Amino acid sequence: MKLKDKAFYVTVREFLTIHLPKRRCLSENTIKSYRTAINLLVDYLAEEKGIKLHKLSFSHVSAENINAFLDWLQSTRRISASSRNQRLMALRSFAKFAASQDAEYLYLQSELASVPMQKAPRKIVDFLSEDVLKCLLEQPSRSTKLGLRNCFFMSLMYDTAARVSEMLTLRLNSFVLNQSAPFVYLVGKGDKIRTVPIMDKTAAMLNQYRLAFHPGETLSDDYLFYTTTHGVRHQMSVDAVESFMKKYGAQAKEVCPTMPDKVHPHQLRHTRAIHLYRSGVPLTLVAEFLGHSQVTTTQIYAYADTEMKRAAIRKIDGITDEITQPAIWENDKEMIKRLYGLA
Repeated sequence: MKLKDKAFYVTVREFLTIHLPKRRCLSENTIKSYRTAINLLVDYLAEEKGIKLHKLSFSHVSAENINAFLDWLQSTRRISASSRNQRLMALRSFAKFAASQDAEYLYLQSELASVPMQKAPRKIVDFLSEDVLKCLLEQPSRSTKLGLRNCFFMSLMYDTAARVSEMLTLRLNSFVLNQSAPFVYLVGKGDKIRTVPIMDKTAAMLNQYRLAFHPGETLSDDYLFYTTTHGVRHQMSVDAVESFMKKYGAQAKEVCPTMPDKVHPHQLRHTRAIHLYRSGVPLTLVAEFLGHSQVTTTQIYAYADTEMKRAAIRKIDGITDEITQPAIWENDKEMIKRLYGLA
C-alpha cells in the first residue's frame, strides 16, 4: 500500500514512541490517552468522511474536521465535555509537535487552536468523611489473610494519598522503617520518585502484613501486593482493587447510610488530600504530598465544601450576634455625656 502522505504517519509514530515517552517522560496511561485520541480521529475520518487510510494526510486535520470529529464523539460515544476537551488537548499537542518538526505544519497548530474548548461543569471532588472512612476500613476482617491484605492496602493508600498505580508498583524495599520517621518511596507519573511519610500505626500494620505475605523477605524487590495463580505470583491488578473496594463499600453502606453508592480506589487519594487541606496544611505542601508538578492541579481541593461553608457561616453568625447586641452605653446617659466630653 502506497501512502499519499508518509509524513503524517511518521510524525504520529515519532510523537507517540519518542516525543511523549522519552522527551516529555509521560506515563503509559497518558500516552495511551494520546494514542486513543489520534486513533479515534483516524477512525472517524475513515468511517464518516470516507477517507481511506493510505490517503490520509495532514490536510485532513482541519478545524472543520476536528470540530465535526468532537461533535461525533459526543453524539455517538456519549462522552462528557471534559473528555471532549481532553481529546482536543491531545490533538493540539500533536499539532504543536508536528509544527516543531517542520515549519510547513505551523498552520496545523493554528487550525487546532481555533477549535474552542467546551465549557465543562466544575468537577466535584469525591471524598469520604472521617466517619465514613472509618466505617469502610472496618469492613475487612483482619483475622483472615485476604482481609488483612485489603485493610492494609486501603490504609496505606489513604495514609500516602497514592495513586492506585503507585500502590501496585510498590516493592518490599520501597519502605524505610529504621528511622524515627518511617517513609515510603512512591514512583509517580513520568517515573518521578517522591518520599511520603507514613504513620506509625501504618508501619506496624506493614510489619504484620509482611509476616503473612512475605515471611523471611526483608530486602527483596518483589511486589508488595500480589496475587497468586497456579502457584506463581503476579502483580495485583487494578481490577482486583476495584473489586474488593466495591464489596466493602456495599457492606459499609448497610451500617453507614452516608456511604457513597460507588466506592473506588481514587476516593482514598481525594479523601487524604481533603483531610490534609482541612487540617491546615498549605496547598503547596498538599501538592508536594500528592506528587503534583503544578499547584494549579491541586486547586481542586481548595474549594469550599459544605462543611467548610457551614463553619464559615457559624463564625459570621457569631460576629453578627455580637454586633446586634445593644452597646453598653446605649441607655446610659451619664456615660454618653462623658464620651462626648459633656461631663
